[in-house]
Formats: sequence, C-alpha cells, structure tokens
Amino acid sequence: MASTNGGYIGIDYKPEAGTQNAVITTFNSSGTLTTAPKSTSVQYVIVAGGGGGDAAAAGAGGGGAGGYRSSVPGEASGGGASAESLSPVSGATGYPVVVGAGGAGNTSPIGGAGPGGDVGSNSSFNGVVSTGGGGAGFVPHPGTSKTGGSGGGASYSTGGGSGTSGQGFPGGSAALNRGGGGGGGASEAGKGPLPGPQNPPPPEHGWDGGDGVASSITGSSVTRAGGGGSVGRFSNNGVVGQGGSGGGANGSDPVSSPNPGGTANSGGGGGATDIGSPPFTPVTAGSGGSGVVIIKEPAVSFLENTSGVWDMNAVYDAVKAGNWTT
Repeated sequence: MASTNGGYIGIDYKPEAGTQNAVITTFNSSGTLTTAPKSTSVQYVIVAGGGGGDAAAAGAGGGGAGGYRSSVPGEASGGGASAESLSPVSGATGYPVVVGAGGAGNTSPIGGAGPGGDVGSNSSFNGVVSTGGGGAGFVPHPGTSKTGGSGGGASYSTGGGSGTSGQGFPGGSAALNRGGGGGGGASEAGKGPLPGPQNPPPPEHGWDGGDGVASSITGSSVTRAGGGGSVGRFSNNGVVGQGGSGGGANGSDPVSSPNPGGTANSGGGGGATDIGSPPFTPVTAGSGGSGVVIIKEPAVSFLENTSGVWDMNAVYDAVKAGNWTT
C-alpha cells in the first residue's frame, strides 16, 4: 500500500537501530585477529618481549622492558608519550598479530663476564611495532646491545642503554664498586649509582628497574613493561635491586638463588645475577618476559534497513543523532 513520506510515494523502510558490542581480544602468543563485521577502528596495547639480564661479578645490570605502545584514549604510551591514534581496520577481516619473546639472560663463564643479556623480540599489529627490550651488559664486550624499547641496565662501569622514543626509558648506569644499573621501564628510567665520588660511598648493592605503565583496556588496571633489577659487585647475600612494577624481575643474590626472569606476557626485563666472589661459578641471569598484544574493538551503533524509500522523519532523526549509514 502506498503512503506519503515527505514527498516520496512508495513503501516505508523505517531504519532499525542496532549495536555491535565491544570485543576485547588478548594475544599471549602470535595469531590472527578477525575483526567483527562492523568494526572500523580499534584500540591496542602492544608490548614487546623484555631484554635479558646480565650475570657478572663486577656489578651486573637488569634487562630493559619491552617497548610499550597504546592507543587507549586517556592512557599513556611508554617513554612519557600520550596515547596514539586508533588503528583503522575493515570489518570481518583477518590481521596478523606477532607477540615477541623475551631475550635470554646471560650465562657468565668462569672468571669473567659473558656477552650480556639478549635483546627481546618485537611485537606488532597492523603496522604498529613495539621494539624488544634492551639486554643488560657491558657495552665494550662484543655482542652486547643495550638499546631497545626500554634500555638495558649497564654492568661494571658503563652507561645504560637508550630507550625508544614513545616506547620506554633508558637503563640505569653502572659504577665501579657501586653496582650495576636497573633496566629501564615504560614509565621511568632504571636506577643506578650516581657518577663521581660520593662521601660516604654507598654499600655495594643492586639498583631497581624502572616501573611500567598501567592500562585498563581489559576492564581492570594492569601494569606492564617494568625493568629488571640489578646486583652489586662480589656481593654475596647483598641487597639486590627490585624489578620495576609491571613484571620486571628482581636481581638474584646469592648465586644459589636462580633468577625467575621477567613475568610472562608482561614484557618485563630479566633480573641480573651476581656470580659471587672468586672462585666464580657459572650462573645464568633472568630472561625477559614475553610480550602481549591486546586489541579492543569499541562498541558500534548502526542502522539497518537504510536503503530503498525511507520514512523521512526517521531519516531526519537518524542524521541528527549521527547514526545514519547508507
């Protein structure tokens, strides 16, 4: 039956409102995200694998946290940065997700320092890449690379590794007879002894890793990407550095205490391990924690039956409310 609808004659198609609920997907290992049919953009928290800690007798550093990137409105990314823009997607489409592994902790040989902790692996989604955390160590040693999402802490008497802009902070510096540096975290740099002479000098001990960043993307506040704690020089039973909040591992001392490494799926840095006083015993420092990728597809309001000949009053209401789609 014909009816009038703002000057058009035909069948009335009254738009019907609907809602696609928010969808939150957590990847603890690599996989594929298939978006919901009406998703057009997503929020993310992407954390890379943390760097491995160092094992040495001359003050060993903690591993740097994995790079931390977030696009959750009102929250922070790593390195003091604000949230990034939402990532555009197409509905009902698959997107590869890569979750980075933590870097291995250094195994120190008898009588000296090894090459330092390994750098963590990158995590990524839809072209957004978080950089693996820097491994702790003594830079002049071949194979040591402390630069990462957050920088690895220094061993012996060198500077801490650099963090990546928008992802994390530097690792702490080391000083002879004052301990290694803590690994950098997503929200602050790793701690370390002050340079230059100190009166009185502090006791030989480890230093704390930098704290991570908290996010409520899953509905509960969780902190991730904390740096690993360091240890002092020849400091059996000495004070160890604490891992930064967000999965950073504590330093371990005495050598009989194995280092548990950074917390899995937090991107936390591995803790340092002291190899004790001579005669040295080979020991292994803590590995970095694996990363995580969390994707939130926000709720979407939409209209159906918006083709054909329409009830113009319904069209006006939908356009005014910003819900009109064709």
